[in-house]
Amino acid sequence: MGLTAIIGGSGFDTFEELTVKDAIFQDTPYGSHSGPILQGSVGGNDCLFLPRHGAGHRFPPHKVNYRANIWLLKELGVTQIIAFNVVGGITPTMSPDTIVIPEQIIDYTSDREHTFFDGNQEQSLGEGYPNVQHVDFTTPFAKELREKMIRFFYQSGIDVVGHGVYGCTQGPRLETAAEIERIKRDGCDLVGMTAMPEAGLAKELDIDYVSIAIVVNWAAGISEKPLSMLEIMNTVIKNMGNIKSLLPNLLRFL
Repeated sequence: MGLTAIIGGSGFDTFEELTVKDAIFQDTPYGSHSGPILQGSVGGNDCLFLPRHGAGHRFPPHKVNYRANIWLLKELGVTQIIAFNVVGGITPTMSPDTIVIPEQIIDYTSDREHTFFDGNQEQSLGEGYPNVQHVDFTTPFAKELREKMIRFFYQSGIDVVGHGVYGCTQGPRLETAAEIERIKRDGCDLVGMTAMPEAGLAKELDIDYVSIAIVVNWAAGISEKPLSMLEIMNTVIKNMGNIKSLLPNLLRFL
């Protein structure tokens, strides 16, 4: 196993289980990253931790500097990323409190800096990168790493859904019922706001990337019950606490 980075999403901006050795601040060719990258160990396993939205959830999904985050993780030697994403459920098996390891993405975002190959890559990435790079994104999530993660949950006796299509919307507002109906017709099982361009950027830099998606609510129009941000955040806090406690064993398994 190479060096692992954990990217924390909503409700996961602190990591008490991490024994911190250093906090890394570093300029990047793409500007400032979301916040200090914490270097340390979990259960004896070296790893890095980056809260995607910054301290106190400072950055909404469309304002996260994904390029700076991924570039710096690569610079620090990261070879695999475990990304945590809070999502809404669309199809019947994706009910609230479900843990999902999605296998596909449909990108509905716009106006996000979504590639390193924008004409300035020689300065930012160094020699050895072509002027134009059409990355194969057939499998957006690393297949072998996904399979290991799914086995971990099964062997630990924890219910997990090992498939699913993640629809990534622009945010920060939640979707309309009509938008969710369209996304459902497109084949999406989940809806969130942060997997793209993060997964695509990791693929461009040859970093294995997987998502642990935590379903915290039914998407708009799926349930007759109106969406409640208080209920959503309570579900986020409960589930993130449970997941964080599993990470020492997960990192050992991977």
